[in-house]
Amino acid sequence: MSNKTIALGNDIFEGRQLGSTKTLTKISILAVIAYLIMFLEIPVMFFPGFLKIDLSDIPALIGAFAMGPAAGIMIELVKNILHFITKTTTGGVGELANFLVGIALIIPAAIAYRQYQSKKAAVTGMIIGTLVMGIMGGIANYYILLPFYAKIMPMEQIIAWSAAANGAIVDMKTLILYAIIPFNILKGIVVAVITSMLYKKLSPILK
Repeated sequence: MSNKTIALGNDIFEGRQLGSTKTLTKISILAVIAYLIMFLEIPVMFFPGFLKIDLSDIPALIGAFAMGPAAGIMIELVKNILHFITKTTTGGVGELANFLVGIALIIPAAIAYRQYQSKKAAVTGMIIGTLVMGIMGGIANYYILLPFYAKIMPMEQIIAWSAAANGAIVDMKTLILYAIIPFNILKGIVVAVITSMLYKKLSPILK
């Protein structure tokens, strides 16, 4: 095993750096910002009304680029714990799904960037992360969110509501295929684009 491979393995989750007071302070600040951003939800045309974009993954992605994937994961975790404590309407189910989808974007993007330290690597990582985010969004909704909401509202009603926005939706699988996955890919693209515009300006502060 090469020294480069060993160094990369040590760098991926950077446990020692996360223990420093400075790093923990930065993570805490970014997590609170992400938590506050969660309250701003943007409806998207042609998608069911319950699918709204929140941009709270941006601080986590910025933190992951600057301090490593572990920092991004911690920001996502703290953000969702705060939301669970103060505002959950799903008993933590929605927060769990948000966490899984968020880290699906952050981990590939941050690992690619930390390995090669270039704009091309960051863009490639965000493209991969966005695709993984779409897949994870589908899985999280199929196994976690939609079964939860089906206990509150009949699945037939959820499908009918969704079909009003997209006539191709006729059952749970088409809801995942034509709404959930494309929505999460769109969200990933929006988060990636905004992060690309902000990171250069904020990275000197975070580093």
